[in-house]
Amino acid sequence: MRYGISHLSLVPVYESPDSGVRMNTQLLYGECFKILESRKYWHRIRVQWDSSEGWIMDGQFTLIEEDLWSDLTQRHSSCNADLIGQVSGRDDLITPVLLRSETGNAATLGHNFEGDTFPSEFSGKDKLVETALLYLNSPELSGGRTPFGIDAAGLTQMVYKCHGLRLNRTPAGQSSQGIALSFIEESSPGDLAFFDGSDGAINHVGLILQDNHIIHTYGHVRIDRIDHTGIFNTDLRRYTHPLRVIKQLI
Repeated sequence: MRYGISHLSLVPVYESPDSGVRMNTQLLYGECFKILESRKYWHRIRVQWDSSEGWIMDGQFTLIEEDLWSDLTQRHSSCNADLIGQVSGRDDLITPVLLRSETGNAATLGHNFEGDTFPSEFSGKDKLVETALLYLNSPELSGGRTPFGIDAAGLTQMVYKCHGLRLNRTPAGQSSQGIALSFIEESSPGDLAFFDGSDGAINHVGLILQDNHIIHTYGHVRIDRIDHTGIFNTDLRRYTHPLRVIKQLI
């Protein structure tokens, strides 16, 4: 087995070894992965944080030894708390790093990071809401995980990840975590709400806010009202997502 770490700001992870196909997810700076299969210009990987899989292009990562992989993935890594930070290398060249990049792994890559980081200890569900608002108005991007393009599950995953809490990569995967609540009135800010698609399968997720509001990705990261029926889009003046279940994860 071989292992790698992303040394770039952002690396797309594709469904198949072709940059013209669907993007499954993205690697941020400092994130680690296993290499499952290699071809001439492509590598199939499994992301350490959420076990999502896909293909990345050759030259967009740094190989690391198994011992280093084990060390990096077993310890807590500090992460960038700014929308855009930067790391510098021995050649003084600057690499931008995005919100929630694994800047604690910078030294492994011979880089130096001097920006703000999230606290190492989880400090309450209210902090989840504060972090979610950093992504407000980010454009929707299937497979995206950054303020410059993000999908519904990417938003909730990254908000939780900023505080060291692990979520799966898809709405359906996230819905398998946590404890189901019987009524929306039982929920509190920071809980997750899941919604059905036209086929009856869970395909959307958002983070509960105060006063019956929710932040989610629909065209862009936005705030709408939520009730027992689902999400009421205040611009369209109609319900857009039928509610399936609300989960309390912490």
